[in-house]
Formats: sequence, structure tokens, C-alpha cells
Amino acid sequence: MPWFKIDDSAHSHPKFIRAGNAALGLWLRCGAYSAQHLLEGRVPKSIVKAFGTPAQVKKLIEAGLWHAPDHDCPRCPQPASGDYLMHDFFEGGRNSTKAQVEAARKGAADRQAKSRARGADAKRIANGARNETLRDSNGAQSEPHFLGSTAGQDGLSQRDAMEGVTPSHAMPFKSLQAGRPEGVPQQGVQTPDWAQPLIDKLASKGIRVSWARLSNFQLLGIQELIRKRGVDSLVDTAVSRWNPRDPIKFASLLLTIWLEYPDPTPGSQQRSSRPADLPDWCKDPDCDEISRTREIEDDRGIRSLKRCPDCHPASKGQAA
Repeated sequence: MPWFKIDDSAHSHPKFIRAGNAALGLWLRCGAYSAQHLLEGRVPKSIVKAFGTPAQVKKLIEAGLWHAPDHDCPRCPQPASGDYLMHDFFEGGRNSTKAQVEAARKGAADRQAKSRARGADAKRIANGARNETLRDSNGAQSEPHFLGSTAGQDGLSQRDAMEGVTPSHAMPFKSLQAGRPEGVPQQGVQTPDWAQPLIDKLASKGIRVSWARLSNFQLLGIQELIRKRGVDSLVDTAVSRWNPRDPIKFASLLLTIWLEYPDPTPGSQQRSSRPADLPDWCKDPDCDEISRTREIEDDRGIRSLKRCPDCHPASKGQAA
């Protein structure tokens, strides 16, 4: 938006004093109109007639603030017949030319287009990272497991080893039977011995999930949670989020739930393990029914997951 600029000493300029307040009102309105429509100081006759009187026009011309056609000022161009021209409209760079305004607008439009493109790229990157996380947490990527007789060693093959960790030594495996949910096959699945107490305790609470699709990194994450929080704390959290009407089938989703909850502080009261503590799903299209999180987009176009204010247990009662 262009501006019609006035010097801060104009109130005492001799030309302004000679013109008087009424004529200066016409000068100001017509100057703003000329700047808005990129007329470069020209004022159409129709606008002058609508904004002022012939007497005010005469005072502006006599004071040297306006020019009529056929004027003799060497610095200002001639206006069209019937129109008027504001004297020294561009003096000292006070007002912008039409070319300057159009160049500034084009530059602003180009910057906005680049900013939107960067936001779209950031959004695609964020969505790609989120999809990768969801595929991992939902067990979409299955790590191959090998028996010692087929891989030439105990536990997992070295092709699945993580940097600094050899699974065959860090995680002794054995066949899982207690944690098999209905409708989920478990034949030949291997699980680490250290996870068996957690699996058994979950099964005693009626929580039976498949451990078949956990990656090595997810297994290490569960192992670290057991070490820091203990089996009982993890089981209590799982029970508080368990929905018998729509039970979780995979351990990867339990891991997602456990990671949503902060580490319990010493002496803090554990969350009640009654299923009634889980609020009903709000069924909002942006809310994930399992994790009770919503995808939020900030001003830069970057999306992230936030707790649902309507049905996440930690946000129950908060406003959206």
C-alpha cells in the first residue's frame, strides 16, 4: 500500500499558511487519492469537484501547492486538460513513483511465494517424518528373526545388530505363548527373556498383544522403560489406557502410550488403573483414537502431534 507523506514541518510552511486550513483539507485528500491510484501527483477533475470547491482550488494554485494546465513550473509536468498536478510530488523521495510501487509489490509477492514454498517443503518433511514414526509405532516394518540353526548364531542375525549392541548377547530370546491375542498368529515368534515378566503381568490384567513386529530399537526402548519405571508402573499405565471395546493388538502401540507419559517422580501417586479413567474418544476427525493426539499446524506450516484437549487422559477437562 503506497503512502502520501507530509513533512513534519509542513504546519508552518509559508505555502500552507497562505492556503489556509480548508484548502489544505482538499490538498490532503487529493494527495492521498493520487498516491493510492498511482497517479504520481495528478488529480482528476472529477475528484477535485467531489472533494472541494473552486475557491479552495484557487487558493492551492495561488499558494504554489497545485498546478493547473499550461503552468510555467520547470520541474513539474503538465496535467491533462481539466486536471490538476501537485507541485514537487516526488521532491526528496517523499512519495514513490508508480514504477517503484509496482516493483515493491512484485518483490513482496515473490517473497511470499518463496515463503509459502518453504512452508510447503517443511510440511512435506514433517508429514514424512510423522508417517515414518507411525509406520514404526504401528508395526509396519517387520524385522527378520532367525533361529540359531539358520543364522549360525544365537538370537538375531548380525545383519540386524545395532551400533554398539549385539542382540544375541544383549537379548536372549525364547518363544512367546502367554501374550498371544485372539486372531493374531504367534507361531515361531521370538521375544526377549527380560520382557517375559512384563508380558505375563499384562496377560494377568487381560492385556494380550503381539510382540511380533517390534524392531530392535523398539525392544531396547521397552527394556529401558522397564529399567527406569518398573514392570508394575508400565502395566498400570497400560491398564489405564486399555479400551476393551477396541483393544490394542500390537506391543508397538503400547510403547507409544508409555512414551507419552512422563517418568513417575518418587512418591508420586500412580494413575488409577481402572478402565473408566480413559475418557470416551471425542471422534474428532483430527484426533487419533489410539494415541488420543491431534495433528496441529503452526504458522510456518509445520505439523506436529499434540495431546487432544477433549479426550487425552492428561488433558481431560482442558479447553481446546
